[in-house]
Amino acid sequence: MAVVELGVLIYRGAQLAAVHGLTDLFGVANRIAAEHQSSQLPLLRVSHWQVDATGTPARVFDSHPGPDQAMMAVLVPPSIGEFTEEQAPPALLEWLRQRHAAGTVLGGVCIGSIMLARSGLLDGRSATTHWSSAKSFALRYPAVRLEADKPIVDDGDLITTAGLMAWSELGLRLVDRLMGPSIAASTARFLVIEHSDSASQCGSNFAPILGHGDTAILKVQHWLQASGAVDVSVSAMAQEAGLEERTFLRRFRNATGLKPTEYCQHLRVGKARQMLEFTNGTIDHIAWTVGYQDPSAFRATFKKITGLAPSDYRSRFGV
Repeated sequence: MAVVELGVLIYRGAQLAAVHGLTDLFGVANRIAAEHQSSQLPLLRVSHWQVDATGTPARVFDSHPGPDQAMMAVLVPPSIGEFTEEQAPPALLEWLRQRHAAGTVLGGVCIGSIMLARSGLLDGRSATTHWSSAKSFALRYPAVRLEADKPIVDDGDLITTAGLMAWSELGLRLVDRLMGPSIAASTARFLVIEHSDSASQCGSNFAPILGHGDTAILKVQHWLQASGAVDVSVSAMAQEAGLEERTFLRRFRNATGLKPTEYCQHLRVGKARQMLEFTNGTIDHIAWTVGYQDPSAFRATFKKITGLAPSDYRSRFGV
């Protein structure tokens, strides 16, 4: 059975209810997955990382102790109080950057989003944060595309959520990625918490494989996430990777399981799903925004991936 490690950060002022709540949520998911007796489902290994006096996190709890491994995700929980400089020392921000560069997904809740913004990783990317800090966030981090009206922005390798209690939706989003929508829905029902059913009914939101160890391909994936895969060609991707085109195509598929064109389609449709759920823009405008010049081609691709026409998707899942 595969073991996937999920790290939860404990920094000064971190909401411990979220730290232990996430730990319990992943534990429940493990228990429900075990009932299915499927060797295809991974075991979620939950670790807590306490920030020490130097600002460097160290593992202080491990639900399933074993050999060191690359973490699939690091989650930064919220804080009840307002953000202070002491909560994000330089060593911690560098640690987050290193984890991300190694292929770890980073998730921030409320103040966690601010911490990711301070690291510079959200520059040029979409993110959300708590409504009370949205104005100051926008002023302080102008390079971030703030979407404060959205409760969650899943940008593949960076996930941000807005509310203090949104740690549960962040946890369920990762369960959905790793164990599938039915396990995520069962976990939500057991804990009696809300969970968007769009993933369970239309397939999970796009969850790119990042922990493959091919640094050239990972660089391209981060670049595609940042650009939204709009107006990119295979030759441009190969150039970004520093590889000959044929070599790039082979290594990209080996690393991600998808052809570059398929990968970009999934990425664009994932962004379109969020826009259909949380905005009132026309479908033609959304198609153009995510990189389709031909709205009919967008509609065909969207239905192929989700099973629903964009208009039907919005009527069912739009908030």
